[in-house]
Amino acid sequence: MTRTLIENAEIVVTMDAERREIAGGSVLMEDGIIVAVGTDVAAEAVDEVLDASGCVVTPGLVNTHHHLFQTLVRAVPGGQDALLFGWLKTLYPIFLKMTPEDFFVSAQVGLAELALSGCTMSSDHQYIFPNGAKLEDTVAAAESIGVRFHATRGSMSVGESSGGLPPDRLVEAEPDILKDCERVVDALHDAGDGAMVRVALAPCSPFSVSTGLMKETAGLARQKGVMLHTHLAENDEDIDYSLEKFGCRPGDYAESLGWTGDDVWHAHCVKLDRAEIDLFARSGTGVAHCPCSNCRLGSGIAPVRQMRDAGVKVGLGVDGSASNDSGHMLSEARQALLLQRVKNGADAMSAREALEIATLGGARVLGRHDCGSIEVGKRADIAVWNVSGLTAAGAWDPVAALVLCGPFAVRDLFVEGRPVVSGGVLTGVELGRVLETARTRVARLMG
Repeated sequence: MTRTLIENAEIVVTMDAERREIAGGSVLMEDGIIVAVGTDVAAEAVDEVLDASGCVVTPGLVNTHHHLFQTLVRAVPGGQDALLFGWLKTLYPIFLKMTPEDFFVSAQVGLAELALSGCTMSSDHQYIFPNGAKLEDTVAAAESIGVRFHATRGSMSVGESSGGLPPDRLVEAEPDILKDCERVVDALHDAGDGAMVRVALAPCSPFSVSTGLMKETAGLARQKGVMLHTHLAENDEDIDYSLEKFGCRPGDYAESLGWTGDDVWHAHCVKLDRAEIDLFARSGTGVAHCPCSNCRLGSGIAPVRQMRDAGVKVGLGVDGSASNDSGHMLSEARQALLLQRVKNGADAMSAREALEIATLGGARVLGRHDCGSIEVGKRADIAVWNVSGLTAAGAWDPVAALVLCGPFAVRDLFVEGRPVVSGGVLTGVELGRVLETARTRVARLMG
């Protein structure tokens, strides 16, 4: 039994049902679970005491959408100024060169970046498997960093010769896809509370897989009791494709295939209309909002205010590094707030609501009722932010400061009660060695 006490926090932001913020608060963790929260937490038989004076303590941030294999293809010249489809066509030839080692290193770099920015749980949408790559490559990277991980087995089955966007060499035969989906669920998925690894099934998008594969994947996921994920309604091109190929809008197409429900979350949803928002709210379908990526690709401003008001579950996602170039959750929270204010007015979203979306909102989207808040019985996924430094100097409200001005690097991070970041340093890997390996892999891909 390991007991760790975080004490003397300037504020503990609980994200519980009452959204309590406890001045001078403490949190006691025991064997991966939060066992006490308050101002009078007893410190008997504690193995470690962490002084959080001058710090804000929050639930760990949750990333609901990423493509970790893209971390090694940041700022690629041919894709810097392209729209979605042109950007993808620039990157596909690079993806064809990637090996299992590239997938591992790329994921390790991306997850290290996320952890240092306060993220305790991340989803990953891996939809290509060239040169023997497997889902296990990114799972191993997550284990090395120490974060909670939702790996999604993505897929592409419609190549250029069949009217799709990706080159034929990047797509897979549909029977092979379904066989491997079943394999990785059986091998990797943990459905229990406190699971460090879960698996979801995730065809890449309606323009890269067949209608049949979408339906069969949904059937398999429900048979296995795992969630479903894909991209949907990302930009105007996406809407036009859906109308031309399927004769309906993306939300209607998703519903017709069984791709709505409490076990489904869609990435982006920038172009959802009122009827689609109501459908998502009614069905319990979640959304991974990726504001920086949407800006980078010029996709538009997602109707997050309308989604939230309608009752749609919304979390944040950094998206792949090829379309964001950064994997920083508080930056996403700040961008989400700014975009909703640009679209709907300065009172459209508060800093606290943006922080809620980044924590509890993401946990709900991923179906993790055991995470997302600092409450007795929840998993001990906790971020400690030092607000006594330069970026928060002069801040009257340290909680709002996390979103509005920083700090943007976490001081301490716990996942399942275990330290992943301590004093601003990763505990599971030597970052310098990871970066050196990454530089070597990028040089090979550029050659």
